[in-house]
Amino acid sequence: MDSDRRRFLFALAGTGALAGLETLLPGYARGEALSSQARLAARVPGGTPQPVSLDLAVRRERVAIAGGHASGITLNHAIPAPLIELWQGQEAWLRVHNHLDEDTSIHWHGLLLPFQLDGVPGVSFPGIAPGETFGVRFPVRQSGTYWYHSHSGMQEQIGLTGPLVIHPAEPPRIPVDRDYVVLLNDWTFENPHRLMARLKSSGEYYNLDQRTVGDFFEDVQKRGLTTTLGDRLAWNRMRMAPTDIADVTGATYTYLMNGCHPAVGWEGLFQPGERVRLRVINASAMTHFNFRIPGLAMTVVGTDGEELEPVETDEFQIGVAETFDVIVEPRADRAYTLMAESMDRSGYALGTLAPRAGMRAAVPTLREPPRRTMRDMGMDHGAMAGMGHGDASQEGMDPGAMAGMGHGDANRSMDHDGMADMGHGAAGHGAMGVATGPAVASHAPGGHGSGNINVAEVSRNRLGERGTGLEDVEHRVLTYSQLRNVAPMRDRRPPSRTIELHLTGNMARYMWSFEGVKYSDSEPIDIVLGERIRLVLVNDTMMEHPIHLHGMFMELENGQGDRLPFKHTLNVLPASRVSLLLTADEPGRWALHCHLLYHMDAGMFRVVRVAPAEAFEHA
Repeated sequence: MDSDRRRFLFALAGTGALAGLETLLPGYARGEALSSQARLAARVPGGTPQPVSLDLAVRRERVAIAGGHASGITLNHAIPAPLIELWQGQEAWLRVHNHLDEDTSIHWHGLLLPFQLDGVPGVSFPGIAPGETFGVRFPVRQSGTYWYHSHSGMQEQIGLTGPLVIHPAEPPRIPVDRDYVVLLNDWTFENPHRLMARLKSSGEYYNLDQRTVGDFFEDVQKRGLTTTLGDRLAWNRMRMAPTDIADVTGATYTYLMNGCHPAVGWEGLFQPGERVRLRVINASAMTHFNFRIPGLAMTVVGTDGEELEPVETDEFQIGVAETFDVIVEPRADRAYTLMAESMDRSGYALGTLAPRAGMRAAVPTLREPPRRTMRDMGMDHGAMAGMGHGDASQEGMDPGAMAGMGHGDANRSMDHDGMADMGHGAAGHGAMGVATGPAVASHAPGGHGSGNINVAEVSRNRLGERGTGLEDVEHRVLTYSQLRNVAPMRDRRPPSRTIELHLTGNMARYMWSFEGVKYSDSEPIDIVLGERIRLVLVNDTMMEHPIHLHGMFMELENGQGDRLPFKHTLNVLPASRVSLLLTADEPGRWALHCHLLYHMDAGMFRVVRVAPAEAFEHA
């Protein structure tokens, strides 16, 4: 479906004029080409705890999806893939049959299991060759909301993603009357390899929201010529623009909720007064979403499968690969719109909660696209004030956590001339790896290879800040600083050392990496089995990066004392630094990567190797 038709559908959906639109969406109306499988059965049935044995067949099939027809990667004939339910304390035996003419794999995102079963070709196993079956058999050690997806090529982009729910062995802390999965995807009819080639040719290929000459003169009128010229010069040095919010946008993407086009929308039912759990999973390839239900407060009770102390909010940003569990209690006999707006505001995924089938609520219009700021660039306070951005107060700063990182005021000075002189070469982390106190800093070799050009002057703790585009909304917005574990931390040992990793990239050349080194040139990050470490992630770029660690959970140092929340995926804001504690209690080779699919493919990927000390001594 071309972009004009997509904009037409969004415009109609935005005005609520949905009647008869099914005739514009082949497959939904006529049941063509697997279309009956294109809508995820989102109700979580539950039931009696039991071991689970499943056969999962991966195929390439023509499907009706997103208002058109395409060749996609299905699992058991479905896109999205079907819901898998497991029970804590029981055994799971999942057999993946590859009916493709290429290798495939499935990564069980967030699950604790032997690394050989983790599903990452070249890291934990060779992959599943055409015609082969790979069995995954393990005791289920956890509960919560997770998902699964291919880790082979670009199969994740063209269909192979699905939800996974694990029921707790004990009765849930907050019982609910209804339980739904809300799976978010971004679908493109383009070949994903061609999409990647276009990004390589220009990182702004899909950005339709470019600045114009008229914008320049408007800025001059508002802020003066000197300030405007200084602003533009700074952005040019970074090879970025304030409109660079998302690499891939609604120019090619259709945003789906449980497989449903936004002009049709997914539908969930409730009875007024019931308590409903929504398991929101961002299974997209590249899209951050801002999720809200106008007129209905949400209580956040979990993230990445782990329970949280309840936090009431009105909207939250969900990074790629994150999950959030929320509970809503609609009391009125009316419909509510589930609005998942892409962070760049180029489109949305849509659903409805209603007492009766067919009811609809008003659909909010897309809000104005956000803009990057000097804070995203990592400008220091003086430069930011000089460019008319106020005092850049560090809302949500936790001095204790920052001191714990061993970086004092968290400033890393680098002048603009130094940045310009770097060109496309070294990452230039002058003070990188310096720590104070008992921690010993360490990092992988860095500096060259991926052409890092975006280096922040100042990296800040931004855990208390709202996500991009939500800074000025009038209602409540969830921040990472609000997340609080339901139980005190189990490992109270101080970290023996600090590992600091810089997230690096060059938007102009579309190169992404850790430490300026792409994956093919990198060495594993070695951690002794049982070691307690502090992992500091420093985002030197001007884009969000959802960083995912396989096989283990990290504790986010967000100022919540001994109730630090567990995360396996953390969305690291531009020009920010975050600190996480990790007990390396799962031996094996584990992937650590940005979960933006095209960033990972471009090189933002590393291997974390956990083994007894003697294994490294003999290496």
